[in-house]
Amino acid sequence: MKIKKPRIKRIKTKKERAKLMHSYYSRTGFYMFIWESLKKAFIPVVTLVVGLFLINNYVYNINEGLERITETFSKLGIFSFFFTSETLLGLVPPEIFIAWTKKTTEPVLNLAILATLSYSGGLISYFIGKTALKIKAVKDYLEIKMEKHLKNTSKWGGFLIIVGALLPVPFSITCVAAGMIKYPFKNVILFGLFRFLRFAVYAWAIFQVVD
Repeated sequence: MKIKKPRIKRIKTKKERAKLMHSYYSRTGFYMFIWESLKKAFIPVVTLVVGLFLINNYVYNINEGLERITETFSKLGIFSFFFTSETLLGLVPPEIFIAWTKKTTEPVLNLAILATLSYSGGLISYFIGKTALKIKAVKDYLEIKMEKHLKNTSKWGGFLIIVGALLPVPFSITCVAAGMIKYPFKNVILFGLFRFLRFAVYAWAIFQVVD
């Protein structure tokens, strides 16, 4: 009669798992990537706010320009253009549109719509990435053009999506890369929600300059 030995299952504590994660991110250069991204983000934000202040006071009245845009173009047209930009690799900086919302009659509502459109554009970009795999010419082009993003997304997954949502790393490009490596869509939905925080923080900074 064979006596079965009890199976010993090692259950890692939260502390042990945290140590393993920390070790992994240290080895793969994730922390350095975050630091470099933060440095790159800090300079543009400060430059943007200071630049807006100086231009508005000494070169061109930005408030009048934004009012003219508000009067000339319909909200639907502006939202449509923004959504297209955010879906197709972030062609236009969202800060311009954030500044525009301050001159509208309902700035908070319009800002929320912008954030939702940006978030939705990223989710659509995910499926663009998945679809691109079926078209050889597009797949080859994106793999060359986005080699670094694909490599980083494979290593860091959700954390890179958070970085793309919060920092000036194009969110749509991050989502395209996630789609190309078939990263779980439910995680993109979850981590992408940080996009709303980015719009709130940037709006707070920009609204200090725009009257």
